[in-house]
Amino acid sequence: MPKYSPEEVLSLIEQEGVQYVDLRFSDLFGQWQHLTIPAYELSLSTFEEGKGFDGSSIRGWQSIHESDMLAIPDPTTAFIDPFMEPKTLVMICDIYDPITRERYGRDTRYIAQKAEQYLRQTGIGDTAYFGPEAEFFIFDSVEFGTSANYAFWKVDSEEGWWNREITSSGYKIPYKRGYFPVPPVDKSHALRSEMVSIMSQLGIVVELHHHEVATAGQGEIDIRYDSLVNQADKMFIYKYVVRMVAHKYGKFATFLPKVLPNDNGNGMHTHFSIWKDGQNLFAGSEYAGVSEICLYAIGGILKHGPALTAFTNPTINSYHRLVPGFEAPVRLAYSARNRSAAIRIPTYSQSPKAKRIEIRFPDPTCNPYLAFSAILMAAIDGIENKIHPGEPFDKDIYSLPPEELKDIPQLPGSLEESLKALENDFEFLLKGGVFTEDLIQTWIEAKRKEIDEIRFIPHPKEFELYFDI
Repeated sequence: MPKYSPEEVLSLIEQEGVQYVDLRFSDLFGQWQHLTIPAYELSLSTFEEGKGFDGSSIRGWQSIHESDMLAIPDPTTAFIDPFMEPKTLVMICDIYDPITRERYGRDTRYIAQKAEQYLRQTGIGDTAYFGPEAEFFIFDSVEFGTSANYAFWKVDSEEGWWNREITSSGYKIPYKRGYFPVPPVDKSHALRSEMVSIMSQLGIVVELHHHEVATAGQGEIDIRYDSLVNQADKMFIYKYVVRMVAHKYGKFATFLPKVLPNDNGNGMHTHFSIWKDGQNLFAGSEYAGVSEICLYAIGGILKHGPALTAFTNPTINSYHRLVPGFEAPVRLAYSARNRSAAIRIPTYSQSPKAKRIEIRFPDPTCNPYLAFSAILMAAIDGIENKIHPGEPFDKDIYSLPPEELKDIPQLPGSLEESLKALENDFEFLLKGGVFTEDLIQTWIEAKRKEIDEIRFIPHPKEFELYFDI
């Protein structure tokens, strides 16, 4: 994406006839928020003074008696919105306290910026690269609701395997057979291509797109790796484009980790490496062509894996995906090529520049600023403390007998388990002041409230199982 100065942003607005400026930022949980000003309201002073808003109305942020906050736009993030009319320029903002003029501690983009800075301070490396593979479903209709006397959800897709009637669109994708037939079986190809074209116009380099394993329009678009903050910014644009293109055609895109009970869910496999002075520190002569530093990074991520899931898999629904049999890992092991392990070392290329690890348990409901930062902090802890991950596991973990599984640590089986793991293991996140105890405690409290929202609602399946017992 082009990197503009404040002066260049103002010139771009004039050249392009921009009428509005949209200022965007993420709330604590990874939902993009925005406020819009007429273009004539933007001046050089806006890049120093920002625009005020009510921070108490943003989830997980300020209390009502100290609600005033400032959103200060980052000119390097500017782009013309491809969907909004009249013509609108977007910038991602950093959040400040208007009294102290200091950065706001619960601004998750600030956490990511501090993580990048901490990596440089350690001397280990100067850049952490991330390459997320966020999956999504595209449905033709979606219904859901809860009330005092009902709870239900229903999705539909013309290519869904449950729609077995012979129709004009009779091609269907069976469960787990969506990877990856050509059209007309792949009915969402044209939508994904349009998403890719728009991302490319916005400066996001797309490497490929395809239908994913599940039926019913599951897709994946892979974008080229980038540094932590840049890639997290791009993930918000990625999700925005996917949703808006689907919306344009009267369809519904979702990144919910587990939608269909009999098919694969949406993951966000995250490729990760650390570089210094233009050299990939993860390339070497150890197992699968990685370095000792890379093995220590793997060791740190595996050690802190249960705590990491509180940020990388932050929803109750996340743990419906992390079950055996649907290509999602449930055991904290590493391997080359083996997709049943939590960390895979891709072997597509022997080039040192391509050497990286793929962390397979995250999902796209995460806030990427927090998820990427937590992964980096776990890796740094592993490198600093030389945490060796032990021997790789090159067997199919899903098919192992219990006696072989007992020594392989397991990912949390629920959001509550992941929060308990975070409560017992968060010191590595506090190094360098990257995360704060305030943010971690606020996160845990908010997520426990989500658990309570569901705890007292009977599941529809319970009626099938128990109504006549």
